[in-house]
Amino acid sequence: MSKELPITERTRLRRKSERGYYDRETIDAILDAMPMCHVGYVIDGSPVVMPTFQWREGDHVYWHASNAGRGLRAAEGTSVCLTVSLLDGLVLARTGLNHSANFRSVMIFGQPRKITEPERKADLLNGMIDAFYPGRSTILRPMAESDLKQTALLSLPIEEASAKIRSGGPIDEDEDYALPIWAGTVPVKMQMMPPVPDPRNLDGVEMPEHVTSIKFG
Repeated sequence: MSKELPITERTRLRRKSERGYYDRETIDAILDAMPMCHVGYVIDGSPVVMPTFQWREGDHVYWHASNAGRGLRAAEGTSVCLTVSLLDGLVLARTGLNHSANFRSVMIFGQPRKITEPERKADLLNGMIDAFYPGRSTILRPMAESDLKQTALLSLPIEEASAKIRSGGPIDEDEDYALPIWAGTVPVKMQMMPPVPDPRNLDGVEMPEHVTSIKFG
């Protein structure tokens, strides 16, 4: 049975509460389907939202940042909000008010922790590579000390989080179904295009399977 997270004032859905999910199975599936996330910080009293890649290992999500970046300084000792969203379809109704979208999203709140232990940090950064391209870290140049110094790594526990999902067709007022107006959905999916090799690849270097088999969504 999937673990249910406690509902808090920050995670509770106040509108369309039937679209809210608080179980880890649903939350984890959305996190694993979309590497792109946005992290909301408060910097100098103003909200700032920064895009980056996230990946999940067990009960934590991780993301990297520049050691010289504003986001790292803002995250130390304060709470952040990390969000992941997938657009699954456009929903066309018979009134402008009822137009909508099918989507899956997750919001995670909490105080991130900076990973500083070099070996653990290197393992997690290699884990990021392998989360997107399974097995790729084993063929790369070994991580140098300078690589680790340039990159900050943040961890956020999946303890205060919720998912929101909308699916299905348009929902109109009963009397509007008699109107001669087309309604329906336009499905949307993220599509991987054929890989484009670097022109400076050495002769004879073949494209690995972890490139041709990338799948998200």
